[in-house]
Amino acid sequence: MKLLLDFLPLVLFFGTFKYADHHADWAARFATDHFGYLVSGGVVGTEEAPVLLATLVVAAATTLQIAVMLARRKHIDLMLWITFGLVVVLGGATVWFHNPTFIKWKPSLLYWAMGLAFWASQALFRKNLLQSMIGDELDLPARIWQRLNFAWIGFFALMGLLNLYVVYSYSTSAWATFKTFGATGLMLAFTVAQGVYLTRHIRPEPEAGASQAAASERAP
Repeated sequence: MKLLLDFLPLVLFFGTFKYADHHADWAARFATDHFGYLVSGGVVGTEEAPVLLATLVVAAATTLQIAVMLARRKHIDLMLWITFGLVVVLGGATVWFHNPTFIKWKPSLLYWAMGLAFWASQALFRKNLLQSMIGDELDLPARIWQRLNFAWIGFFALMGLLNLYVVYSYSTSAWATFKTFGATGLMLAFTVAQGVYLTRHIRPEPEAGASQAAASERAP
């Protein structure tokens, strides 16, 4: 359920954008008729209609995601609140100014916010955020946790830059495809590579027989 909620806004954004992009005239009329009051001038053109509609859909989906989690009394991560804030602020600017650049910056700002959180927790509070998140599941030496933390910081920094490269080098349609599949694929590849790296450093758990024998030796 959580995985579905996490990917729902992304899938809806891509699906809405692609459908509206292939029906630009309809999308412009629909956006003008139903959401014209939200945009400067009240008229939406064929070029900005797809990203405008996709932005409105992702804002609604993110709001629904938070509402469902609140209704189920689930903990909402700080990153989700940051995502929601960025969607509202940058999405609102995209809609009002007829300019997709604002919402295109959202992934970069989110990546950098996550990287900053990982860095600040380590540098300012001497707390490894990654270890705090998954430390109960993995038993690793302190130096490995530190390497992983820096690896994620570097990854988020590069992903933010890569997103901006795509924003300013390719069309909005290409950016939407990269955002949905390219960025997700890179995140998956990085996670898998990290898992391969961890297999060399995870401390093996003591076998049951050895643990029982040790306990017997300590028994009076």
